[in-house]
Amino acid sequence: MKNFATQPCLIARSLALVGDAWSMLIMRDAHAGSTRFDEFRKSLGIAPTMLTSRLAALTEEGLLEKRRYLERPPRDEYVLTRAGEDFLPVLFALGAWGSKHRSGGEVTRFFDAESETEIDPVTVDRVTGAPIGTRPIRIVMPQ
Repeated sequence: MKNFATQPCLIARSLALVGDAWSMLIMRDAHAGSTRFDEFRKSLGIAPTMLTSRLAALTEEGLLEKRRYLERPPRDEYVLTRAGEDFLPVLFALGAWGSKHRSGGEVTRFFDAESETEIDPVTVDRVTGAPIGTRPIRIVMPQ
């Protein structure tokens, strides 16, 4: 099996870290304000060993930072780093795709806290201003 973390493709490298559902959902919950092990566990219904593993990986790779908030007994919280904060648009892009292709029934909705308007994300190319997916692309792999 290939080690995706060393691939030249940045999508593959990124998926090596957050390519499983648990990691993505932990990042979603971290953006929603969860910081403590028990908060993640309760929200996700994830096994403690799985949660420990995913939190350790996200911390090791720099998306979360582990901070001690209580000495006795020792308790840590997990807060978003700059890289973790920068992950929010990825989550919203995935959610927008899901809204288009996997919706139906009751779904979670996301609102801008200041304007109270529902968020309708669009991924745009910074140079051309064109929404991604509206123009042909070319992928150039290293030789």
